Amino acid sequence: MTIRPILHHIPVCPFSQRLEILLDLKQVREQVEFREVDITRPRDEGLLRRTRGRTSLPVLELADGRLLRESLVILGYFDALFPDPPIARTDPWERAVEQLVCAQEGPLTQRGFALGMNQDPERRSALLDSLLATYRELDALLVEHAPRSPFLFERFGWAEVVFTPLFQRFWFLEHYEDFRLPAEPAYARVQEWVEACLRHPAAAQVSAEQVVKLYHDYAFGVGNGALPPGRLRSSFVLEPHWRDRPWPARGKQGPPATDADLGLL
Repeated sequence: MTIRPILHHIPVCPFSQRLEILLDLKQVREQVEFREVDITRPRDEGLLRRTRGRTSLPVLELADGRLLRESLVILGYFDALFPDPPIARTDPWERAVEQLVCAQEGPLTQRGFALGMNQDPERRSALLDSLLATYRELDALLVEHAPRSPFLFERFGWAEVVFTPLFQRFWFLEHYEDFRLPAEPAYARVQEWVEACLRHPAAAQVSAEQVVKLYHDYAFGVGNGALPPGRLRSSFVLEPHWRDRPWPARGKQGPPATDADLGLL
């Protein structure tokens, strides 16, 4: 009997979802066991010992006890472990272009979450400009290297696996910051890419409703299961299920939401 590798992950985490997308593209999702970690509770001591106290997730645990961290590292491991079909490009030039585009993933993540978590209205304009600059850089790369395909290459591939979960998490920017890409030529190509990524069936693990509800506390400056002032439960709790909670109010105005307002009791 083959023992499946175990992926310890946070539900609705974008870095875990990219692994799910890749495994779904390869149709081998059932060959990996996904174990949810509730970040609103103390971490499992056994897992903490094996990770030498590191709490970042996801973590892949192999049958022999070896561990891998960092989602892009695990993504590459899965692409090699389950080689058919390959998701990363095999042509050296195309792989280099793929990596060039993916170099913008870090700035996009940092700047998107900085805008989403910001609580200072006077900083909003600068944070928005910084995020939009990253989208313009992505647009320029796509215009240069993929002017005709909706994806970077002819199919949904590595770059799409890397970025799509972030595009989906930015649903919380739409809800709480009223963020949308401007309808201007400098964003037209990247807007096409975002929409094609969001439509792809391999990326159906999460919904806008789920993201908006679970990421509520991020929009008010508190992440990773921590508690906002005056609250007893994080929006990241596993129960009550997110489907059973009301939609949070749009924007960041008005009095802070209570646990009851968010359906967390």
